[in-house]
Amino acid sequence: MRVAALIPAAGSGTRLGLGPKAFVEVAGRSLLGRSAAALAPHVAEVLVALPAGLNLPGDVPARAVTGGDTRQASVLALLRATDAEVVLVHDAARPFLPGAVVGAVIAAAREVGAATAALPVADTLVRAGPGGDCGTLWGTLTPREGLWAVQTPQGFRRDLLLAAHGAALADGFAATDDAGLIARTGGAVRLVPGDARLFKVTTPGDLALAQALAPTWDGQVWDAGGA
Repeated sequence: MRVAALIPAAGSGTRLGLGPKAFVEVAGRSLLGRSAAALAPHVAEVLVALPAGLNLPGDVPARAVTGGDTRQASVLALLRATDAEVVLVHDAARPFLPGAVVGAVIAAAREVGAATAALPVADTLVRAGPGGDCGTLWGTLTPREGLWAVQTPQGFRRDLLLAAHGAALADGFAATDDAGLIARTGGAVRLVPGDARLFKVTTPGDLALAQALAPTWDGQVWDAGGA
């Protein structure tokens, strides 16, 4: 099955405050460039959804399409721009992507139809309670057993994901990721062990961590043998 990687990168990056987040540089290379380069060896093509009027930076090995007003709309535009049988959907803001994770997600998507990288939750979870003048207070403890934090890439048979997007569009339904759209239609989504280095650059603190990690990442083969 032919595989394509889809990167929705039409967001504004308001929480980071540095303009379109995909174009923010980490150690001399854009987040988008790093993510596309990590995916390119494993797929037949990489497609990127960009805001109207923007062009791909020169360090991005990909083909661009115009994105939509939402992430969901951008992914749908990307799906319509490829005829690959299997697609990977990946956040541009997750630049440190081990090849072993890419390979595992592709294999699971081919077998099951849908899969996502994810990590079991390790932290204590608590729902905040009413704080009043005291500010945010400890509320209800939430057991973490069986909970996973979802990452990307997520992999799908393209026909299944197109159908899930079509159903969501018809119903006016919005999900935070594409695996959620598959689950909404009753489809199975396999959880594939991800990697702690697959964190999403969202805040200035995340960007500082990425800047510190980048030189080490560039200088080592962390997943010997690849996918």
